[in-house]
Amino acid sequence: MLMLGFAGFLGLLKLLVMALAAFGLFDAAFRREDAFRAADKQNKVFWLIILGLALVVGVLFSILSFLPVIGVIASIVYIVDVRPALKQVSGGRGGWGRRRGSSSDGPYGPYNGGR
Repeated sequence: MLMLGFAGFLGLLKLLVMALAAFGLFDAAFRREDAFRAADKQNKVFWLIILGLALVVGVLFSILSFLPVIGVIASIVYIVDVRPALKQVSGGRGGWGRRRGSSSDGPYGPYNGGR
């Protein structure tokens, strides 16, 4: 009975690890490349590879092995350090939740036609 509960706990923990890596991968995929450079973080391709590997390792290996721990650390670093810096550079919103402006908006606000 105890082993069944422990196995269930490890299964939930494995799902959490995979969800963390999948969220980071999904978020990084929809961020702009220039935001990574402006935030002075590694480039987008680097984070996509690292978070993709973290997701694959989370799926393939047991949660008790060493590699998923490295994947969790990489996912946490992205979510806690890189993501807030990207949100700050991008104006607080991600690339997929961004509010679209009017076609008459200029770089400093709406263009009113010289009025």
